[in-house]
Amino acid sequence: MKKSCIAMLLAGGQGSRLYALTQNVAKPNMPFGGKYRIIDFPLSNCANSGIDTVGVLTQYRPLQLNSYIAGGQPWDLDSNDGGVFILPPYQSAGEKGSWFSGTANAIYQNIGFIEMYDPDDVLILSGDHIYKMDYSKMLREHHERDAACTIAVLQVSLEDASRFGMMNLRQDGYVEQFEEKPKHPKSDLASMGIYIFNWKKLRKYLVEDENDPASSKDFGKNIIPKMLEAGEKLWPYRFDGYWRDVGTITSLWDANMDMLSTTLINLYDPEWPIRSRPVVRPPQYVGENAEIVHSIVTEGCVIEGHVENSVLSNSAQVGKDASVLYSVLMPGAVVEDGAVVEYAIIGENTVIKSGAHVGSAPDGSEEWGVATCGPDIEISAGAVVGAGAMIYKSEEV
Repeated sequence: MKKSCIAMLLAGGQGSRLYALTQNVAKPNMPFGGKYRIIDFPLSNCANSGIDTVGVLTQYRPLQLNSYIAGGQPWDLDSNDGGVFILPPYQSAGEKGSWFSGTANAIYQNIGFIEMYDPDDVLILSGDHIYKMDYSKMLREHHERDAACTIAVLQVSLEDASRFGMMNLRQDGYVEQFEEKPKHPKSDLASMGIYIFNWKKLRKYLVEDENDPASSKDFGKNIIPKMLEAGEKLWPYRFDGYWRDVGTITSLWDANMDMLSTTLINLYDPEWPIRSRPVVRPPQYVGENAEIVHSIVTEGCVIEGHVENSVLSNSAQVGKDASVLYSVLMPGAVVEDGAVVEYAIIGENTVIKSGAHVGSAPDGSEEWGVATCGPDIEISAGAVVGAGAMIYKSEEV
């Protein structure tokens, strides 16, 4: 059972900033890019990097995510001596049960699972980022620098730095200070929320942190600052590829639009495939008068109208004389005859009735935003849903 490195994937996020879209689904299980779920990206990265043991820590709306991951076969993570393991919060005899109270607490609650594999290092990942990354390169640098912790960092603009945990470095290149969302950042190196820890050292800090009633049980706020105070060696691993945190409506829409470019993130690279659990649907159908321009259209879609610069998940439908522009249609979404959807995200199995108009093109105003319709609702015939609107249920229109 001995493993040199195992991964712990934090996938319990509610995704509250995605509002209507995450009413019934955890953010890592959100449909993305036509044929994927967000969690496909870190799971595929693990498999491609040679990390064959992954603990997935679930919490919010876990049933669908658990069913989707199952035994890990689509990602080649179903080996006899490894695999994918679903790790929900649990209650021991005589203890009060509770959800994970922070990222560090989530790992603390699963010390027993980690020690089954007696790893030298533990890779900590988030389940809600879109990127392709070879963790084996990061692990190699972690060992070369003899680090207690290696933190993946991305260079960002100083204007965006206040949104991230920022790394300030010593002259020798090691981390000197970690600042959580600083108002006045001192560097441009942002934490990606990807860590490799020496397991023996991390275990010690997790136990100490759990016994600290003042701690918020968080890696960025507690564990990493405590390690720096103790003089541990923390190394920044610089990543220069594509990476997006899809925690907001705008960032989710942006990242889906990015999928239309093979230069930002190449989904067609046979050397680094992004795998997903396939759905069994008939082939896509494109009608006689349909027009598809620069778009992703997946299996089971029926297109009779105009689709441009958009991402259509499986079983989406676009009726005659309907237009879908710069939009994301999630599985089973229907845009009926004559309806217009532009600069919008349409949730699973939602129906945009004939003649309705959802969203509008950017007008330069601060009020503009991506229009969003949650899952399993109906936008009535002829209704108008303006830019930035957030529709949770049919009765709102």
